[in-house]
Amino acid sequence: MRLEAFQTLGAVISEGSFAAAATVMNLTPSAVSMQMKHLEQYLGQPLFSRGGLHVQPTAMAHQVMAAMRDGLQQIDALKRRHTVAVEGTVRLGLIESIQPLVLPGTMRALRERHPRVLLKPQRGRSAGLIVDVKAGSLDAAVVAQPERGRVAGLVWYPLLERELVLIAPPHEKSGTARDMLERYDWIRYDRSSMTGAMGARHVRRMMPEKRSTLELDSVTAIVAMVSAGLGVSVLQIVDPSICERYPVRTMRLGASPPTLQLSVVTRKDDADSRLLQAVRDALGIALQRAGSPVAGGR
Repeated sequence: MRLEAFQTLGAVISEGSFAAAATVMNLTPSAVSMQMKHLEQYLGQPLFSRGGLHVQPTAMAHQVMAAMRDGLQQIDALKRRHTVAVEGTVRLGLIESIQPLVLPGTMRALRERHPRVLLKPQRGRSAGLIVDVKAGSLDAAVVAQPERGRVAGLVWYPLLERELVLIAPPHEKSGTARDMLERYDWIRYDRSSMTGAMGARHVRRMMPEKRSTLELDSVTAIVAMVSAGLGVSVLQIVDPSICERYPVRTMRLGASPPTLQLSVVTRKDDADSRLLQAVRDALGIALQRAGSPVAGGR
């Protein structure tokens, strides 16, 4: 039985209802009710006489709280005394395309929750950032996780998944991805990047003879070119606001499109670092606030 259940019991007794206790404990009324039900099952006796909006604690409920109150207070005091503020500097690498989506929100979340944590962002490509983390010149990085193989000494924390899509000029209202590649020049995303390599493989499967006429290393620049009607491209759009500035038609690449896994990578030796955990949590909060589903937990 979790200690929180006894704390919730104390709140119900002092507040007089599950709803009021829920507000005090920052829970839903149904969660409070479930905790009390489990506690009654654990003790083998009813703790409340239920009726209307308010509940009446039984003698057993008061006896349980009398037995637990001092212990709960001492545990809470010990917890506060030994809680150490998270502080320090984190050198965080980020691929360029994800910076607008997560960097402002991550900085904000850290200032709210861990004001003593200083974040030092560094821009780069996934391959280079992974090497820098392994070498110790970066503490962590948000990168495209390699499709195959593992890098010894590193740990990956899934953050966000993005499908690769074909983008076409905004006036194109019909037609397949193959139709668009036949009608327009292919603007290729940087072939040295994971996104570029994945996109090129998909294009070659659809049209083995297709050759690119232009290669760029900026997602924003490519979207702007496509929006102007100068070609089509296959890439991933991490920051949807780009397409608000430069409208394009976005097309899925089949039922099982190539998917890019964006992850936080750290060294195995730092897996238990509270400092890096705080940064990973802040990244997740930033994505949630931005309306993007987080791919995994910690």
